[in-house]
Amino acid sequence: MAIAKFAGGWAFNSKAMVADAWHSIADLASDILTLATVSVSLKPPSERFPLGFGKIESLGSLGVSSMLLIGGCYMGWESAITLYAHFDPESAHHILEHIGHGHSHSHSHSAADLGIPSLHAAWLAGGTILIKEWLYHATMKVARERKSSVLASNAVHHRVDSLTGIVTLAAILGANALESAAWLDPVGGLLISIMVINAGFGNTVASLYELVDQSIDKEVKSSIRKQAQKALANIRDGHEAEVRDVSGVKSGQNYLVDLELAVPGSWTIDGVKDLEDTVRTQLAAKVRGVRRVRVRFLSRDAPDDKKYAEFIPGSPGALPEEEGSSKQNDELVDGHSDKHKH
Repeated sequence: MAIAKFAGGWAFNSKAMVADAWHSIADLASDILTLATVSVSLKPPSERFPLGFGKIESLGSLGVSSMLLIGGCYMGWESAITLYAHFDPESAHHILEHIGHGHSHSHSHSAADLGIPSLHAAWLAGGTILIKEWLYHATMKVARERKSSVLASNAVHHRVDSLTGIVTLAAILGANALESAAWLDPVGGLLISIMVINAGFGNTVASLYELVDQSIDKEVKSSIRKQAQKALANIRDGHEAEVRDVSGVKSGQNYLVDLELAVPGSWTIDGVKDLEDTVRTQLAAKVRGVRRVRVRFLSRDAPDDKKYAEFIPGSPGALPEEEGSSKQNDELVDGHSDKHKH
């Protein structure tokens, strides 16, 4: 479909359709990268990668969003130059020469290029809209049946491609219907480039946040807490335990969850093992995407620990204490205790 749009945009003299073709390529790349990375990201953890491979999908998403940004900026520049050339062809030609396009691109902004796009491009745009809308509904139906967030995301990509096709169609029809309105076609290209840049920027930010381990969102935390409390209610003596804190990070499609459960101080390790297994099983079955659940047990009788108490204070650049110095301190302590004994 992207090839057809490129060919149609070039043959029918439509900047908007060429811009739409760039978006279709990014959409196709997104689908390919998703399929390629999902299978790897779902592999079980290994000794070398103890947290699994979910971040590979995040890297793939970053690659797609980067393509969207670059492609959106390029198509926006091309459309802007074409639009400017409608009102001042000589200045537009000088701009292209100044940035190095020179005579190699001077023909691309001739009178033929600045003319009205062919109505045949409208048929192609209309056909792609129908196909993308059908793909959207078909993909979303399967996504809902299988409760797959990945398929749902791909369905949204098809919908965005359909919307850009509508902008393309409107630009082509407007340029043909209105007198001296050939400028509508590059305007359509600019609108599409803005949509693509916006989508690329949003995906880039989301991917970067995921790669730097931003916390899972409040909705997921609430769902995890709710299911953990249900698990506690369904086991013997579970009412004596309480969920103190829920945290975690997103790794691709996976959620790596940390739970803090407060239990009576008299409970043994064997006593809390069944509770831990029950909570983990409940979360895996009821919260989509939960891949790992790590449980930390606290005593209900003790005061609440400070948040992030497991982090060691100090600067990463601080030098560790030398072994010889540590031994001297140990000897001083031993000698001091011997004096007290005598």
